[in-house]
Amino acid sequence: MRRPLASTLAERVESLAALDAPGKAIAKKIRSALPGGPVKDAMSGVQIGHPLHPLLTDVVIGTWTSAAILDVVGGRDGRKAAERLIAAGLAATPPTLATGWSDWADTEPASAEIRRGGLVHAALNGTATTLMAMSLAERRRGRLASGRMLSFAGVGLLSAGGWLGAHLSYAQGVGVDTTAFQSGATDWTRATALDDVPEGRAVCANVDGDDVLLVRRGERIHALADRCTHRAGALHTGEVGEGTITCPLHGSCFSLEDGSVLRGPAAYPQPTFETRVRDGAVEIRRV
Repeated sequence: MRRPLASTLAERVESLAALDAPGKAIAKKIRSALPGGPVKDAMSGVQIGHPLHPLLTDVVIGTWTSAAILDVVGGRDGRKAAERLIAAGLAATPPTLATGWSDWADTEPASAEIRRGGLVHAALNGTATTLMAMSLAERRRGRLASGRMLSFAGVGLLSAGGWLGAHLSYAQGVGVDTTAFQSGATDWTRATALDDVPEGRAVCANVDGDDVLLVRRGERIHALADRCTHRAGALHTGEVGEGTITCPLHGSCFSLEDGSVLRGPAAYPQPTFETRVRDGAVEIRRV
């Protein structure tokens, strides 16, 4: 099978087993340093309903790429603007790197490919940042030629890191809503017998090929997609709270009432279903 060279290189990166041990250790330390709460939610993009990291990368990529373009076509008038653009990108780098590391740490337990690819992605972008900082320092010393060469090298590494980041998202599914392609029953469909849904306990029923979480509280039965939108954790194995369900993988907490995110790192709400009881059976349909 013929494949793009970049895809072949990504496969080689993802085969680097030596990265597994340090990857697991780093991810564990990051999760310990960033427990669930408002700061973690903000870094995960809970408040905006979308991972924050990709938005921040646009600032860094945009400013540094623009600086490189000015170095080529801006002439003498573009020198100061290029310097300011590099400085702006460096200022945006700390939150960009922090949110990226946070998102990567929350892929555990991840496939080895994601763990390895994420580490190399971070290493490329971290090295690019170092080169851009060196470029700025050289420019401010009046060494324009070396400053430009360093920034060109930095943008090159940044491009490679960006490609690998896109591979992690689009090929490996990091940061996507894992329920995006679950349509769910649109007509009333039998899920399970009412007697199989005990009070206050989470139950999983397979309905038309999709797993659905059922929780009975008094006369009300709540139904949500069982696959956590964050990393596909099985919600029915999580903890049922007072109107909530908590994913066992990373602690994302969702409202049983409407599937909204109450605590991250999940940024997307859980799909929900209407429920009714007919002839001793629980029936559901997609809201």
